[in-house]
Amino acid sequence: MRSTIREVSAAAGVSVTTVSRVLNNEPYVKPATRRRVEEAIARLDFRPSVAARALAGQRSFQIALLYDNPSPYYIYSIQTGARAHCIERGFRVVFQECDVTSADLARDIAGLLAETHLDGVILSPPVSDSAEVIAALQRSNLPFVRIAPGGSLDISPRVFIDDEAAAERITDHLVGLGHRRIGFIIGHPDHVASNQRLTGFRRALARHGIAEEAELIQQGLFDFTSGHAAGRRMLTMARRPSAIFASNDDMGAGVLTAAHELGLAVPGDIAIAGFDDTDLARLVWPPLTTIRQPTRELAHAAAKMLIDATDTGGQQLDFELVIRGSTVAQQRLKS
Repeated sequence: MRSTIREVSAAAGVSVTTVSRVLNNEPYVKPATRRRVEEAIARLDFRPSVAARALAGQRSFQIALLYDNPSPYYIYSIQTGARAHCIERGFRVVFQECDVTSADLARDIAGLLAETHLDGVILSPPVSDSAEVIAALQRSNLPFVRIAPGGSLDISPRVFIDDEAAAERITDHLVGLGHRRIGFIIGHPDHVASNQRLTGFRRALARHGIAEEAELIQQGLFDFTSGHAAGRRMLTMARRPSAIFASNDDMGAGVLTAAHELGLAVPGDIAIAGFDDTDLARLVWPPLTTIRQPTRELAHAAAKMLIDATDTGGQQLDFELVIRGSTVAQQRLKS
């Protein structure tokens, strides 16, 4: 049978109120007492009822994550990060897909807020910059945290990385390998990060004294298909680039496929880099050099910020350049 909070309080030798405070991660519980309660919870395999907790107070112990992104790998990472922290805190998370270009967006969000009793909302890009979504949340007085917003930075807590610096770093890597004719595939135009990564790419070229060539900058949509199409366009040029930086891994995988179809050696004939370090970057061959964006950690931090109701303004996480076989030959990687 399911254990009750009263059984936990008896096993720990504390009041039901103290157990409740530990479950809700409230302050003013002595460390030794907290440990006793946590040990009793583990021993009895106690799982608090979300519905019962909601009835007992003003909170529903439920938050929502809104997303609109063509990369399934990115979305999965965002979802698992948010869910992991919610599980730790005894919250449930509702995943709601949105279309930021839809004429029905405002109505859809209003319906979600009316039909659910939420304690708050996490917005992932590009929803994090949707004026309609933000306005709906502000009208409802519902707390929200944004992941990687590009504008109106002071209207809500946010978590992010420096996309410009990350794109500059991976471009520096390609230049350091001797590449001077470097192609770039821009991400979806609805995502602020697309222009930020383009800015970082351009900044690196200028710093190295490399002239930008318009034909080497192609539009993508953050999906495999657009990356494949843009890659083929550049790889079939009379004077093709020696390296291509796609501004996410899905598009990078598309370029890699195009290179294989054209019989080009990677990285011998063409070096290819992506961005995000999703699982896909490790599954393709050769695996993609990329920027590790801590996507899961960003969502985990956003969930914590929302549940703790700590308006810390902005929290910046670190990125990492991950060098793999798509830009550096295997023998060089081993040396």
